[in-house]
Amino acid sequence: MDNDLNFETFLFVSEKKLIIYVNSKADQQIYKKELILEETSTELNFDILDYFLNENIFKIEKVIKGFVKKIILILDYREFFSIDVSIKKNNYEDILNLKSLNYLLYELKDYCKDSVYGAKITHMIIKNYLIDKKSYSFFPENMKCNSFSLDVRFICLPRNLIKKVEIILKKYQVSLNHVVNANYISEFLDKDENNIFLITKKVIAGHNSNEVMLVNKIPKNQGFFEKFFSYLS
Repeated sequence: MDNDLNFETFLFVSEKKLIIYVNSKADQQIYKKELILEETSTELNFDILDYFLNENIFKIEKVIKGFVKKIILILDYREFFSIDVSIKKNNYEDILNLKSLNYLLYELKDYCKDSVYGAKITHMIIKNYLIDKKSYSFFPENMKCNSFSLDVRFICLPRNLIKKVEIILKKYQVSLNHVVNANYISEFLDKDENNIFLITKKVIAGHNSNEVMLVNKIPKNQGFFEKFFSYLS
């Protein structure tokens, strides 16, 4: 039985604590373990992370009666950095559609990849649409316009840090499914939903309609970007 179809495993990593959390597809908590780190620590301790996983991966597999194959990493770490970029395109009174948007997103992603060599883009968020000098917080599809532009934020992380985590996970035959920024995810917490793991699940599924999901497979309910999600990975 493929337990990835029935359970999801999350790993929260910060300078202050480590948490491993498993929930069912029905969002029921199956397993949770937290380790508080020394307050004097200012960097991620990969030896402690290795120890923490060694103490918990096999316990989880015993509970779920199967193997943990993938982990979603929620990282709260100072090495994240953001790049804000704007791009403009003349539209010559044509209808604004997904193809127009797709074109600009390709350009922006290629620009960011060239500019941040050695870093991984973890989030790509459209902050504003400017259509004929009028701002929109959503994509105004099927509108005629002379020009339109996008303000986009890229949240990035050095690849060498991710590589270190992947090396540790590989010892337990576990792969890294997603990497998300904890501060960004926290923006969606509220009094009705304050579980960062469940919010992470929603964000990965397309909770923010203005986030371009950088995934290999097209998820359900992905909103406006459904036609080109798979091409932006």
